[in-house]
Amino acid sequence: MSTELIELSNVLAQATERAAASVVAVHAESRGSSSGIVWRPGVIVTSEHALRRDEDIQITLPNGAVVPAALAGRDASTDIAVLKFAEAAGAATPPQFGNAAALKPGAITLVVGRTRASGPVAALGVVSLVTPERRSWTGASLAPYIRLDVGLQPTAVGGAVIDAQGAVNGLATPRFARFGAIVIPAAAIDKIAATLLEKGRMPRGYLGVGLQPVRLPEALRDSLKRAEKSAAIVLEVHPGGPADKAGIVIGDILVSIAGHAVARLEDVQSHLAGDSIGKSLAVKFVRGGALQERTIEVAERPHGGE
Repeated sequence: MSTELIELSNVLAQATERAAASVVAVHAESRGSSSGIVWRPGVIVTSEHALRRDEDIQITLPNGAVVPAALAGRDASTDIAVLKFAEAAGAATPPQFGNAAALKPGAITLVVGRTRASGPVAALGVVSLVTPERRSWTGASLAPYIRLDVGLQPTAVGGAVIDAQGAVNGLATPRFARFGAIVIPAAAIDKIAATLLEKGRMPRGYLGVGLQPVRLPEALRDSLKRAEKSAAIVLEVHPGGPADKAGIVIGDILVSIAGHAVARLEDVQSHLAGDSIGKSLAVKFVRGGALQERTIEVAERPHGGE
């Protein structure tokens, strides 16, 4: 092995050791575990989809102690769950945070997790894609959107994504990737964790409709002077919901919302973040071949609702 490779190996091992002081094993089932990061004293962030239950959760700390943890809140749309635990002096320390926005394609990263029995685990990966923003299939905005080419074993899900200096850039999850893993950036986790700690949930906007993409006939596109070939058709209207109150009915085809064209379902979801609640959105739709417009006041999505 060359001197350069030996030096790189030592650097990565040291970075892993530093990050491991902030990484815990999360076990919420009889077998197996995932990982989590001590985000601040007494607070852990982990992967929501890997947390199989809300109660009887235990964590294995870096010093080997196994302690109970309580669920503070979970957000399936961003795959983040927040746990609280009784902090013991020196048992775990919050990490040094890096800037995920500074990561570039080709950068070497490590995903550091922890198993409940064997201790730290690490997976070496490369940043394969970085875009300023991308919306996941759940409607959540990931900014920046960072994909890792890494083999992520189940115990490392929810682990820390670190650079060669050991700084934590975010949390690793395979949920939004067809292969490899996605980084939930640290800056986004800060906001999500603060909201979950305060409210126990992530408020989301709600129109009260079920939508499906639909291809527009060329004649209709021409009459609307519309370049986009698709829109969203209303398949369900929730009784008493915002859309119902605004007069939207099944079969209406949404072509724009808040002045922006609707070509995909994500174009509607992008207007339903928590800060949209209470706002009025102008919606244009086609009914019976004619273009109509209504104003819908965004409500908060019912707990557990879509």
